[in-house]
Amino acid sequence: MTWGEPATFESNQLSRADVSLPRLFTLPPEGVAGLSFTAHNIFTHPTPSAPRRALVPGVHSLIVCGLRARRMVRSPPSSALRVKKSHAIVMGALRCVDCVASRFTRFTMPEVPVKIYINKLLKDCGKVAQKLAILSAPVKEKALRAMADRVAVDEEKILAANKKDVDAVGKPFEADIMKDRMKAAVARLRMTADDIKEMVDRLRMIAELPDPVGAVTSRWEQPDGLQVSRVRVPIGVIGVVSELTPLITVESIALCFKSGNLCVFRGAPEWNLTQQAIGTGLREAAEQNGVPDGAWIIIERPEKEVAVELIRSAKILDAIIPRGGAGLRKAMIEQAKMPVLSYDGGLTHMYVDADTDMPMAQNVAINSKVQKAMASNSLDTLLVQQVIGRQFLPPLVNRMLEEFKIEVRACPKTMALMGQMAMTGHASIVPAKEEDWHTQFQSPVLAVKMVADMDEALAHIVAHGPCLTAVIATTRYESALRFTREVDASAVFVNASSRLNAGDSYGMGADIGLSGSRLHAKGPIGLEQLTCEKYVAFGSGQLRYPHPVPETYFDAIMLKRP
Repeated sequence: MTWGEPATFESNQLSRADVSLPRLFTLPPEGVAGLSFTAHNIFTHPTPSAPRRALVPGVHSLIVCGLRARRMVRSPPSSALRVKKSHAIVMGALRCVDCVASRFTRFTMPEVPVKIYINKLLKDCGKVAQKLAILSAPVKEKALRAMADRVAVDEEKILAANKKDVDAVGKPFEADIMKDRMKAAVARLRMTADDIKEMVDRLRMIAELPDPVGAVTSRWEQPDGLQVSRVRVPIGVIGVVSELTPLITVESIALCFKSGNLCVFRGAPEWNLTQQAIGTGLREAAEQNGVPDGAWIIIERPEKEVAVELIRSAKILDAIIPRGGAGLRKAMIEQAKMPVLSYDGGLTHMYVDADTDMPMAQNVAINSKVQKAMASNSLDTLLVQQVIGRQFLPPLVNRMLEEFKIEVRACPKTMALMGQMAMTGHASIVPAKEEDWHTQFQSPVLAVKMVADMDEALAHIVAHGPCLTAVIATTRYESALRFTREVDASAVFVNASSRLNAGDSYGMGADIGLSGSRLHAKGPIGLEQLTCEKYVAFGSGQLRYPHPVPETYFDAIMLKRP
C-alpha cells in the first residue's frame, strides 16, 4: 500500500505497520464496535441523553491524529463515518467530534520501529532524485521564488507554531531554580518577523544564483577527434542532521534543491512544529510550480534513534552533512557509513607577526572572535610573536575581558605578562590547559600563546590540527607568502578576519557549511560543491586498439555491403 492510499479495514484487521502510516482510514458503515487495539475498543463517550455505546449508523466525524497526518488524502465518507485529518501532535489517536466535544475516546497505536520508519520514508528517494537531476534551471528558480513568497505569506502561521514550540520547551524548566537556563532556551527557540524575512531573503538569493547542474567545467579534443568534456551533475540524495535554527532548515533544502539533490532533513526536535509549518508551505509552493512530489523530506519524529538510523542508511544516502556542534560532528564522523560533507571541524588560528600594523591586527583579532563566537570559523587560538607581546597583548586582552566578556586562557608567558594587570584591579585571565590548544570552542573563549617566531607558530598549528581557518597579520610579503604556502587549512587569510571564510564572502552566495577535508572540497560547501563531475565524450566511431576484429576481415565485410 502506498502513502495516502485510502484503505478499508474490517474489525481487528489493523496491523502494527498499517496503522502508523499516514493514510485515510475508511471504516465500515456499521461502525467500529469490536475494533480492538491494545486492549481498547473505540466507543463514544456517554452523554446525558445516551448511554455509553459503540458507534452506530449515523454521521460521525473522526479526527485522525498522528504520524504526518497532514499528508493524508480525503475520500468520500461512508454513511456512518467521516474521517478528517489533524495537525495535532497526538501520536496515533482517533477521536469523535460529533459526540461530547470536550471528551473523546482514544486508543493509542504503537509507533513503527525507527528502522522500518526510515526505510519506508527513504524508499522512493532514488526515483525522485533522478527526476530532480534533470529538472530545468527555470523551473527550479521559479519554484524557489514561489517558496519565498509562501514563507512570507505564512509568517503568522509560522510564528504561531513557533510560539507553541517555545511554550513546550519552557515547561521542563518551570520548577528549575536556574531560571537563566529557561531564558536561554526560550531565547534560542523564539523567532521574530525579522527571522522570517531572513528566510525569505535567503530563498530569493539562492534562486538568483546560477544553476551549477550541467555546467561544463572543461573541454578539450583528443588527436583522434574525440571531444571530451567535464560536466557538473548532482551528488544524489543528501542527508542533513541539524541542531540549528529553522533558517538552516530552509537554507539546506533550498541549496540541495537548486543543485539537483534530494535533501533528507532531520532538524532539532524542539523546533518540530515550526519546521512542520515551514515545510508544509514550501512543499505546496514547490509542487504547484512543477516540482516532483517528495523533492525533499523533513523527518518529524523526535527520537534520537532516527538520526542514528539516518546516518547509517548508506544504501540510500550518497552523502550526509552535520549542522551543529562538536558533539554532533564527532558522532557523525564515527558512525556515518557514507561520505561526510561540510564537517566544520578544525581550529581557527591567528598568528600576529613582529612586523605588523598593531591597530589593524587588533581589529582583525576582535572581529574573528567576537563577531559571532558560536561560529565554526571564529577564532580559537591567538599566537603572538614574543617581541611584540608587551605592546600588543595587554590592550587586546583587556578589551576581550572587559568590553566583550571573552574568557581568555593563556600560556605561562602570557600569564606572567598579564599578572600585573590582575594586581591593578583588571579582570584576570586563567591558565590554559593542554586540551585548550586542541579545542574548537565555538563559544566566548579564546586561547592565547606567545611564540618565538613563525617557525614555532607553524609547528603549533600542525601539532594542534586540523586547521579549518588560518589568519596572519603582517606587513611583510615574504612572511605572508610563506604562511599561505605552508599552512594546511580550508582557507588562509592575510590581514583579514577568519569570519570571512564563508560562501557569501567569496561571491558564492549561501553555503551549507565549511569543510576542512582533503577530499571533495575545502572551504565553504556551496552549490558547486554540492555537485560532482562526470566525463562526457563525443566521437565519430573512435575505437580502442587493438580492435578484436582483424583489419583484413573488417575490410572484407565492408566490401560485401551493397
